[in-house]
Amino acid sequence: MSRRGLIQGAGGVAFVGASLAALKLPFFATSGAQQDPAQCRATDSSASDRNLVVSNWPAYIDPKKKSTSTLQVFEDRTGISVSYTDDVNDNAEFYAKVKNQLASCQPINRDMIILTDWMAARMIGLGWIQPLDAAKVPNLHKNLIEPLRNRQWDPKLQYHAPWQSGLTGIAYNASKTQHVGSFEELITRSDLKGRITLLSEMRDTMGFMLKVVGANPSKFTSAQWGNAIDKLQGAVDAGQVRAFTGNEYIQDLAAGNIVACEAWSGDVIQAQFDNPDIKFVTPEEGLSLWSDNMMVPNLAQHQSNAEAWINYYYEPEVAAKLAAWVNYICPVEGARQEMEKIDPSLVDNQLIFPDEKTLSVAFDFMPLDDRQTVEYERDWSDVTGG
Repeated sequence: MSRRGLIQGAGGVAFVGASLAALKLPFFATSGAQQDPAQCRATDSSASDRNLVVSNWPAYIDPKKKSTSTLQVFEDRTGISVSYTDDVNDNAEFYAKVKNQLASCQPINRDMIILTDWMAARMIGLGWIQPLDAAKVPNLHKNLIEPLRNRQWDPKLQYHAPWQSGLTGIAYNASKTQHVGSFEELITRSDLKGRITLLSEMRDTMGFMLKVVGANPSKFTSAQWGNAIDKLQGAVDAGQVRAFTGNEYIQDLAAGNIVACEAWSGDVIQAQFDNPDIKFVTPEEGLSLWSDNMMVPNLAQHQSNAEAWINYYYEPEVAAKLAAWVNYICPVEGARQEMEKIDPSLVDNQLIFPDEKTLSVAFDFMPLDDRQTVEYERDWSDVTGG
């Protein structure tokens, strides 16, 4: 069964990465939460205990049903037994699950966790993540695609390795409406009134709103934030926005309940298999580029085994095999060439292997401090009713 088939069998909801990354309530570090990773680390038992405990998002790896699956090959090649759990359904929910232990330097009984950029940045900033041994992950430093390097919150790849990435842009149903070319159009065009949705993930939607008001989502001021949230409030008050959603928008788009929306690239690829009228657009404002990232939490007992996992998944052949199933952006240089042998139909798919032109207009969202997190989430909640 393909990933698409698995998702459809689960009721049509793709529980993947940023698709359920919506932060519902403000949260921030309490007194004493900050840790020093050097003082909060376990003795690495990898050499004598060939185990690895991984927490990831559901439907985010090729199924372990064949001897050729990426996970099975890793186990066979390394002798490491992987306890793989798809228990990350939401960044904020997972944070709530582990924050008390990590804040007090207690183990969470995991060697690797995979979280979206903004949460990765937060945990790294709190000192809850162990630095990676660069000598044990040479493929990461050699093969990570250029657009995912030099992130503001970990520019030297000391703490994170992208698992998969995606783009946020616009999708529309070509059988129901004309081409939608910009976010400005999406929130103002009269024929779209009440027939669009925006994402409930604040950083995705507000990144575009900041662009609409002429600000840079990677570096903006409080005044620019105010202009952007006011612009969104105006669209809501005018009845332009039907709803703020997770990735249930894709079913509404296919059914014609909405005709255009803010959308995640991987969701659109899946929808296009069944409905070629679903189109993905790079808005005039650009594209939001995000990643879900592998990290080793404090007190992990098998860090070297986790680093072996990272190094393995940064082999181009392995990365291509994974990308052929999950259909998100492959972060590994050389995987596109390997895809020729696996599924040639995906080689030129810009939503899996975007070219330099596509990525040249991509942007990310500025890391927020505690004060900004509380203030901006409150503003967001006031507008969206979240």
